[in-house]
Amino acid sequence: MSESGPRQVHAPDGARIAVWSSGSGPPLLLVHGTMSDHRRWRITDLLAGDRTVHAMDRRGRGGSTDGPRWAPEREVEDVVAVVDDLAAEAAQPVDVLGHSLGGYLALRAAARTPHVRRLVLYEPALVEHPPPADVVARLQVASDEGRYVDVVELMMREVLHMPDDEIAALRDQPSWAARVASAPTVPREESVPLVLAPGEAAAVTAPTLLIRGGDSPAFLQDAVRTVAESVPDCEVVTLEGHRHVADQTDPEMFAAVVREFLLR
Repeated sequence: MSESGPRQVHAPDGARIAVWSSGSGPPLLLVHGTMSDHRRWRITDLLAGDRTVHAMDRRGRGGSTDGPRWAPEREVEDVVAVVDDLAAEAAQPVDVLGHSLGGYLALRAAARTPHVRRLVLYEPALVEHPPPADVVARLQVASDEGRYVDVVELMMREVLHMPDDEIAALRDQPSWAARVASAPTVPREESVPLVLAPGEAAAVTAPTLLIRGGDSPAFLQDAVRTVAESVPDCEVVTLEGHRHVADQTDPEMFAAVVREFLLR
């Protein structure tokens, strides 16, 4: 991923969304989830051989500014704005890959813009019931006290149910610092339901690939089933032996699954 400087896309509420680009070919937008910015991706170079890969920083982290009143709706608008901007520049529709909360946002955005060609969702965080209030409160206290590492590890252990070896593997990656820096945005994202409006998923016309880890937590498995039953043109791929971060722990395998779908 080139770090020469991002493009800036203006969201409807005035936030500026940074988008980092590399490679050449048809456009592919990457939308990260919680505890991340554009530096989380380990698949960029693997996809940039035949795609122009654009990785956005979601609002409030990385090179993006924040808005006055955060809500999931604002972030859906951000993704739509970026997709439409990239499609206008490339004069063609955009492929979109979203992970976790980024997958939820990408799904909702695809229902609102005609400029999505193909959609890849890795365990979209469709969550009707947020984590228990005491967990969210502990996340908020740790964030307010500047204990950002504690925020990230609490989120990984008690919300995503990651085992210690997987957390240790993520801690050793260059993107760990970006995860820690994003900690102040975690409590707000875990305090609200992440749901779809009636008919929203059915409005997605782009062919959609749903990716799930065979060992992922039950709430993510439930989310995948809900989306699979709601999006008209949808297929599901299971990555056996993996959980919520297969793109981090086995990027070559993950990128191959994505490329096969996009190149059909």
